[in-house]
Amino acid sequence: MANQKLTAPEGSPSDVERIKEESNYLRGSLEESMLDQISSGIPDDDNRLMKFHGSYLQDNRDLRNERQKQKLEPAYQFMLRVRTPGGVSTPEQWLVMDELAQKYGNGTLKLTTRQAFQMHGILKWNMKKTIQEIHASMLDTIAACGDVNRNVMCNPNPYQSAVHAEVFEWSKKLSDDLLPRTKAYHELWLDEEKVASTPEVEEVEPMYGPLYLPRKFKIGIAVPPSNDIDVFSQDIGYIAIIENDKLVGFNVAIGGGMGMTHGDTATYPQLGKVIGFCKPEQMVDVAEKIITIQRDYGNRSVRKNARFKYTVDRLGLENVVEELESRLGWKLEDARDFHFDHNGDRYGWEKGVQRRWHYTLFVQGGRIVDTDDYKLMTALREIAKIHSGDFRLTANQNLVIANVTSQKKKQINEIIEKYHLTDGSPYSALRRSSLACVSLPTCGLAMAEAERYLPTLIDKMDAIVDEAGLRDKEITIRMTGCPNSCARPTLAEIGFIGKAPGKYNMYLGAAHDGSRLSKLYRENIGEEDILSELKQLLPRYAKEREDGEHFGDFVIRTGVIKATTDGTNFHE
Repeated sequence: MANQKLTAPEGSPSDVERIKEESNYLRGSLEESMLDQISSGIPDDDNRLMKFHGSYLQDNRDLRNERQKQKLEPAYQFMLRVRTPGGVSTPEQWLVMDELAQKYGNGTLKLTTRQAFQMHGILKWNMKKTIQEIHASMLDTIAACGDVNRNVMCNPNPYQSAVHAEVFEWSKKLSDDLLPRTKAYHELWLDEEKVASTPEVEEVEPMYGPLYLPRKFKIGIAVPPSNDIDVFSQDIGYIAIIENDKLVGFNVAIGGGMGMTHGDTATYPQLGKVIGFCKPEQMVDVAEKIITIQRDYGNRSVRKNARFKYTVDRLGLENVVEELESRLGWKLEDARDFHFDHNGDRYGWEKGVQRRWHYTLFVQGGRIVDTDDYKLMTALREIAKIHSGDFRLTANQNLVIANVTSQKKKQINEIIEKYHLTDGSPYSALRRSSLACVSLPTCGLAMAEAERYLPTLIDKMDAIVDEAGLRDKEITIRMTGCPNSCARPTLAEIGFIGKAPGKYNMYLGAAHDGSRLSKLYRENIGEEDILSELKQLLPRYAKEREDGEHFGDFVIRTGVIKATTDGTNFHE
């Protein structure tokens, strides 16, 4: 029986709830809208539904004013996100993504912070062909966005491949088992036969129901000591527990999430809290039951308060755990000991089990593109043609050329040297520890630049770290164009969130291992003020830090910033 203490918030449903309710399980009028030749865009209701199919309608904001002057509609294009559980892709799939980016996209690929491929610049008329060719490669875009569970992340961990292989299989099982059951995706994009127009709810969406979740839902699996997927930022975080070199189960953390709204203290980033331990074969059941709790008790009136973190904080952690165990019919075991020491990637060649090699390549901003002096896309295409292992997209927007035999290592290394691909070694540790969201010109939510600007800002910051003798000191730095926080900036030791063109809120004090949030340090500042602050802070850190002390810990110990002990005091 459901816990009587739990209730959903009162209030009228948001407009998105109406759209889902009227959509006939995510179909809406998408079929007609995509065939409409009059506009390269689609109506807003259908755009809301497109997210569930892995896509957002966007426009090139660099061209907005000019097109408006010419009395033309915006330069509409679609962003398409490909679901790759655990970030693993075969060389054949890599080549398909490369080809589609050239044929239908803007000639680039984006490696996302959720270990997925993202393509930009796809025109409406090419969307169906693109999705069908992705499907033919054994990948898909279903549930890559929308109010459902999204791409399940896991640790690519090239130096514990035996464990990674098992963790990856669980991430894939989670991702597949938690997919929506509606046939809308297959009907609209893959031309499968239509099912009855009024299907029974239980048959179509036994877990999600006809309204799906109040907001998006994210799951990730970390393998200590690496927290590279930022496990505490997830709605459900699974922490692999390894004993005697074997995976025995997972600690379960719930209620993480990074997004917020500027100026609204009722919204905040939050870290997941560990509630217990489950065996591997229990993790899907645990995830399903947690999702149904969010389905039943999440906020469907105010979308900015609709993430699971707010449900947990509103209902109380103990009450949510009690409800979870009631739905499971069994109790979680006590959490096991674990330790994280970093949330970054380890670059260059690493030797794993079974005499296989793994090369982690630094990809600035996660953008796979050819420039005049760095032919990254071409080089990776050549590698994919001869590679017999796999590619692993990391949560830090980098790429692991994984499971390389000793024989292939020599050939791949020749391509790496031919195209001067880098493991990041020529760059400062600060740059190698950086993340940026796409932001302008394609993201409609962006308030300031991120991917296009952060490298330039780091150029100027490098002069400061070099002078302070910190070039090889890892300090996580992340930038997003808006507070939706796709690059998890409030888990960075130095974080920037766009506030207006050229202006950012600056955050300090997160933990290097992803276990503590940052806090607002300076509001609405531009480059000059950013550099002025860092010219004071970084040399001071170089001189006054304790042995082994990370920058995020230093600014708290010395009173530069107050520690955020929980998301609920993030704004204090």
